Parts: sequence; C-alpha cells; structure tokens
Amino acid sequence: MQDRRYDQRVLVLVEVRGGQRDWDEAERAFGERDWPVVTSFARGEEPSLGVLREDPSARLYSVEVRFFGARNRRTGRAAAWQVERLARVKRLEMYARRCEPMDRDREQLTVWWAHGVAHRPPRVPEPRPSTPMAKLRRAAAVARARFTERRGHHDTGMVVTGTASEARRISRMDLPGGSAAGPATDVRPSSGRERGHIVPRREEDFHRRAYRLVAWLFAMTFCAVVARQQDGVRTWVWGCAAILCLLVAARLAHGMFASGGRGGSLVLCAAVAAYILASALGADMGDSRGWTPLQMLAVLAVAATAGGIWLLVRRWTWSEWITCAAPLAFAAVASLVVSSGSVLHAMYADGLDLTPEDLDVPAIWQATSAVKLLSLLSFALFVPALWGIAKHVHAPFVSPAERLGGVLYAVAQLVVVVVCLLGALESAGDAVKHLRAAAARKAELPSYFGVEPEWTCVEPTVPAAKLGTRGGVLRPERPYVSFGEAGGTVSLWDEAAGKSVQMPAEQVRLVPVADGTVRCTFSYASLPKGD
Repeated sequence: MQDRRYDQRVLVLVEVRGGQRDWDEAERAFGERDWPVVTSFARGEEPSLGVLREDPSARLYSVEVRFFGARNRRTGRAAAWQVERLARVKRLEMYARRCEPMDRDREQLTVWWAHGVAHRPPRVPEPRPSTPMAKLRRAAAVARARFTERRGHHDTGMVVTGTASEARRISRMDLPGGSAAGPATDVRPSSGRERGHIVPRREEDFHRRAYRLVAWLFAMTFCAVVARQQDGVRTWVWGCAAILCLLVAARLAHGMFASGGRGGSLVLCAAVAAYILASALGADMGDSRGWTPLQMLAVLAVAATAGGIWLLVRRWTWSEWITCAAPLAFAAVASLVVSSGSVLHAMYADGLDLTPEDLDVPAIWQATSAVKLLSLLSFALFVPALWGIAKHVHAPFVSPAERLGGVLYAVAQLVVVVVCLLGALESAGDAVKHLRAAAARKAELPSYFGVEPEWTCVEPTVPAAKLGTRGGVLRPERPYVSFGEAGGTVSLWDEAAGKSVQMPAEQVRLVPVADGTVRCTFSYASLPKGD
C-alpha cells in the first residue's frame, strides 16, 4: 500500500469496546488509514494494570495517528478528532484516552566541503624564523592558502554535515568501499561561518520563525503606510507601531541568522525592512504615490487566499488531483469562460437598451470579459481558504463534533458568492454610468472590453420618410454616440433623449468626429432627387 502523506504524528491510546469483532474492525480501520499499531492489550492489564478497571469487552491500542496540520497546543486534540471521525464512520464505540504528540523535527546541520591540505605551508621547526622578511613570507603563504581554500580550489568533492569537529572527523573516516581519506583533509563551510554560540535550529521551527518574520515585516509596512496617510498625533502613533513591529522582526531574525554575529542579523533585517518600506511608500523611481492601506489589505487577502487553498488541495494525492480534480476544474473553468463570455457585454448592452448582437464584440474581448468575470467571482474562494487555514491550525469550530461550524461555513460561502455576483453586475453598471456621464459632457467616450463607442455624424442616404429608424427620430445636425455596425444595423445612443436609436446600415453614412461639441452640416436638401 502506498504511504500516505502527513504532517503530524501523535501516539494515541485508543480504547475500543464491543468485543472481538469490533476489535478486528478497528484494526482493519487503522490499517486502511496507515496508522501503525504499536501495541495492544486488554483493559486493566499490562500498562493499564492498576490504572483502569478491568473490562473484558474493551481493549486498548497504542496507535500512531498521522494527519495534516500545524504543530501547536491543539495538535493532540486534533488527533482525538481524527479518532472520533473514524469511530463515527465505522460505527464503533471508540475513544481516545491519551494523545501524545511525537516531536520528529529535523535538525538543520551545517554543510561542509572537504578539501586537501597539501597546499598549506609546512610547520616551521624550531627555532622559528626571526627575521622580518621570513615572517612576512610565511604570513603571505598562510594567507594565500586560506584564500584558495575559501575559493574552493582544493575541494575534493566530498560533502559532510554536522558541527566543525564532527565534519572534520567524518571527512577523515575510512568507509568500506570508499577511498582511504586519511588525515590529510580538512573542511570549510559551504556558506557563512561556524560559530561556537550558534544554537542548532530545527527545520520546522525555522519555517515557523520565517513565517512570523514575514508577518511582522508586513505589519511594519502596513503601519508605515497608514502613518504616511495620517497627520498629527496619529502619524506618531502609527509610526511607533511600525518601529515596534521592526524590533520584534529584528529579534526573530537574530535567532534565525545568528551565524553572522549579533549585529549581522539586525543589519539584514533592517535592510529587508527598508527595501519593503521604500517600495511600499513609493520611494523608488520617483514614484510619490506609493501604496494605500486598502492595497496592502488586498495583497494580504490574495496571499491568504492562495495559502488557504493550497492547504486544502495539498491533502489530496497527486493521482487524485490529476485524475479527478484537475479535469473537473478545467471543465468548470472552460465552461464558465465559454458561457460567460458575453455576460458582462449583455449587461452593458441592456443598460443602453441594446442587445449583445448590436455591439459585435470580437471573440478575444469576449474571452477577456470572461476572465474579468471569473476574477470577480474568485473572491468566493476566500471562505474556503479561511476554512483551509482553520483546519491547518486545528481551530475548534472545524472539529467533527462541532456541527455549527459547517452551517456557518455554508452561510458565509453563500453570502460571499452573492456579494461577488453583485460586484460583477456592478462592473457593467459602472461602465454604463461612465459612458452616459461622458456623453452628457460631450467628452471623450470610455471603452469597455472591446466596445469602442465614438462620436459620429450620421448622414442619411435616403429621405427622412424612407429612413427606417427604431427607438427614436434621427436628427442629422448633431452627433450621436455610435457603437458601429453589426448585422447590417447601426446602433446609436441619443444622449438628449436618453435612449438608443437603430437604423439599417445601407440607409446612412457614418462620419467620425472629435467630440460631441461638433455640429454636423448634413441637410436632406443635399440628397439627389428621386432617392
């Protein structure tokens, strides 16, 4: 059976009641979930002797429960939730009596390169050279040897890990099947320097510290951006908050990058913070606008959404993702793109008393509007992302026993979807409002996803009695907002009447003009007689 992926390992003392058949069913359930059974014994016997009362119908199992999620003070409780969920699925009387998280975090060992020492100057026998030139030549030889060692000119290709003394001894160790290294080797660190005061760090602990460092730097930048938008006392309050966040980040960085000395970590953290702060405040490339607090919150929301969705999908195996989720996701996105390609254009046309066929939008712009619609609807992923984060940190309301959490999730998801749909509808409504406002000012007209309205003088090629207009009466002496020709019909927007006017394309000639202040010079008297 293929090994399952997991984050946490918790040793759980599980009590199963009901007799031999239920015990066998529980053992099969443990095997299906790849939960190793360390040992099992009857209740009131072996380790539980004198601890629990004897019960012939109950048996205790020491099971290693494996599951996804962060390591925190609720990790043990999350293991109990896993047992509760299994008991509910298998319809067994099963209880988690003790949950003990297992710490298996990996240590971050220093990496070293092994190199030869034949290039080093030999030790000077007694008496030592006493002339200044001899001392200078020996110092130069030693400096040249150290320089070439640090540049890797004498590396043997061997890589070892551990402390400096461990790495040196391991590099000189003879292994069966390998070359006899002997004592003529030494080691150099692959990056940085080895220091005696370094506290060995664990991998997951380092990642947690890195996440906290990024969070405090983001908080510092946000406070600085808000301080830039304020004045008076509030500027000093937000500025002090930014400095406090920087000090906390510097303390975290000191624990993570202590190999460069106590001052190096502070310099590194200050450099990163200064760059982020300068970018946020727009100090680079002469940009004086910078970011706004709302933009900073939008960045945080996007990052949280991406991270939360990833915490959800990472629980799937690659085979499940490729065979099930990926085709379904692609089919859903493709169908939405095809079906919603003209949704925004349809709402835009409806606001102008037109139909999508009257606009004749190119297919590329229909696809672009579909992407816009999907981007507006993508905010609906925020609730599943928060749910994924809550499951990762073992929030109490995601436990199997808490039924209200699922109801709240469904209600929140429904509310967010409705808000996203209203936002999509508002996009087309705002475009129509901007167009009408520009038409009222006789100014330049805004475009909307391939729809390019323009001011146009409309010159009929037939007498007024034969002009087949729909929606109003054409007045050739003033310009109209034209949406071009589509399906043999010219669609116009009459700003004065506040409605659309349509007519056959073969009965008029369109002459574009600069803006709505131009007066057209057409006269029906100029038409040839007999038309």
